Amino acid sequence: MEIDKRESRYVKAKERVDEIRGFYGNLTAYVLVITGLAILNYYVNGWSYMWFLWAAFGWGIGLFFHAVNAFRWNPFFGKDWEERKIREFMDKENENKTKWE
Repeated sequence: MEIDKRESRYVKAKERVDEIRGFYGNLTAYVLVITGLAILNYYVNGWSYMWFLWAAFGWGIGLFFHAVNAFRWNPFFGKDWEERKIREFMDKENENKTKWE
């Protein structure tokens, strides 16, 4: 039983590490590709129209959401929010039980 729990925790930890590694791979590709596009943009038309920023912006949005997912960051519905809501619902339920008993 204890071995199963350890294996389960190991599998979950490995999945998290893989998610974070995937994010850093995406971040590395982003930096390299956007840098390459910026260099290409400069050689093609100087800085008269910086079209590479469109790609940087679009991919940057995806990268942001990848980071939110990989690092489990959610400022609106974080762990503190969950605990407050659970307490709130439990308190409401207790009020309803005492009110009608």
